[in-house]
Amino acid sequence: MQKKDYYRILGIARDADATEIKVAYRKLALRIHPDTNRDDPWAEDRFKEINEAYDVLSHRDKRNQYDLGRDPFTSGSPFRSSPFDPWSDPFESHFFS
Repeated sequence: MQKKDYYRILGIARDADATEIKVAYRKLALRIHPDTNRDDPWAEDRFKEINEAYDVLSHRDKRNQYDLGRDPFTSGSPFRSSPFDPWSDPFESHFFS
């Protein structure tokens, strides 16, 4: 599965700050919102994609995980153990990475 380019989806540079991300999201959300494009089934899917991109890029930790090439929705899970955790399974990384 290919990783979505959230920066391209929002039309921003990789070094965009929080304000630029918010402004880009709001402009796209107003233009693409399904309520204003009721006859366009594409609008709902595009709107969901824009929301997903904003959700990741507007949160520092999720954005860092995304920029590192990790899944921002699973990498920060409280159920994942650190390599220094005495309770972790040493074979977990071999079978569940």
